[in-house]
Amino acid sequence: MTRTSTDKAHSSFLSRPAVRRLVPFVLITAIALVFIFENRTSVEIRLLIPMVTMPLWGALLIAWALGMLACVLTVRRRSNRHSRRQG
Repeated sequence: MTRTSTDKAHSSFLSRPAVRRLVPFVLITAIALVFIFENRTSVEIRLLIPMVTMPLWGALLIAWALGMLACVLTVRRRSNRHSRRQG
């Protein structure tokens, strides 16, 4: 018995590969954002030479955003490298 296009349309939403990759990202992001915004005290941060006083949530949010940017650039570079090998 062969699968038809209607069988594929009725597949479970969570069984799709893109959704399975996205769910852990969404969970980790939600936990990270809760952690970030719960830390509201002001802290002093040294940026090489100057001392900056800012809310801890701001510093954590900046660090989180830089980490996400590094992850996106790494994944994009890796996918470009693999596509060149195949083509």
